[in-house]
Amino acid sequence: MLSNRIALDVMGGDLAPAAPIDGALRACSALGTLRIAPERIVLVGQEETIHEHLEERGGNPGFAVKHASEVIEMDEAPAAALRAKKDASIAVCVGAARGNEAGAVVSMGNTGACVGAATLGLRTLEGVRRPGIAVTLDLTGHPVTILDMGANIAPKPDHLYQYGVMGAVYMHRCLGTRRPRVGLLNIGEEAGKGTDLLKEAHRLLEGADVNFVGNLEGGDIFKNAAEVVVTDGFTGNVMLKLLEDFSGFMLKLVLKELKDHGAVWGDEALANVRRNIDYAEYGGALLLGVNGAVVIGHGRSDATAIANAIGLACRAIDANVNQHIVDGLARVDAAP
Repeated sequence: MLSNRIALDVMGGDLAPAAPIDGALRACSALGTLRIAPERIVLVGQEETIHEHLEERGGNPGFAVKHASEVIEMDEAPAAALRAKKDASIAVCVGAARGNEAGAVVSMGNTGACVGAATLGLRTLEGVRRPGIAVTLDLTGHPVTILDMGANIAPKPDHLYQYGVMGAVYMHRCLGTRRPRVGLLNIGEEAGKGTDLLKEAHRLLEGADVNFVGNLEGGDIFKNAAEVVVTDGFTGNVMLKLLEDFSGFMLKLVLKELKDHGAVWGDEALANVRRNIDYAEYGGALLLGVNGAVVIGHGRSDATAIANAIGLACRAIDANVNQHIVDGLARVDAAP
């Protein structure tokens, strides 16, 4: 069944093509936890290069290979690059999903190009006004999904309202949270706080058929205050990168202090903490709202991160998350 396949952008990311190919192999390994059938993965990129790398690693275990002659670099302007490079690997991945040769796209490449190609090529789901990038983290022992993380840096109030609905549907249908709490990231808890955008988004979410808990401050993501945190793409992207880099920075400081004081078990004792803050563990972010499962990862993603991104794409397909989003939006919009 082609609709359950994942088109992997082998040429996207700082460590391409080696890391994406290693990630695909790891996702399919019988010794790993994902154990995805290799027949579900389509490697998209420069065909000769892909085959060379597979041969160096013992051969092709069963991946399909789709040729793409061009690459959009990380520093290229997305819109111009997509117009100029019709055969870029991300464009070919999206074309495979549009042509029902795959049900999902995974890329560690240029984020703007990924969002643009997916939005233009796959279109948005029925009722969705703007897609949003959703990252799910496990910071307190309870997963929290934050969106948008960079797809929409200048949203309108109804975009933020829909992010709350889509995030709640995703948390309920895909992660099993019975009635996820939805919060709006703001500079204070009071309803009247923030910009006109946030005040209007608060009003819309307050009147929606979701479990809206009001405004949240930045520190509330560490307090299990909500399962869904809604924000604009600019703020969300800054918050995510600050969170990832600062947590890694603090972990290094703690480990150094432990070692300086003679603790020989520091690395082992903090292994679970490292897993909770390591972006490689969640692999990537879902672009919610487009007509297909699209996972966007860090440019610096290694094989572990890419394997987990492939796993996330598989879960999104298998849980039929897009149909649940369409149904959820229709139900909320139809409510009095």
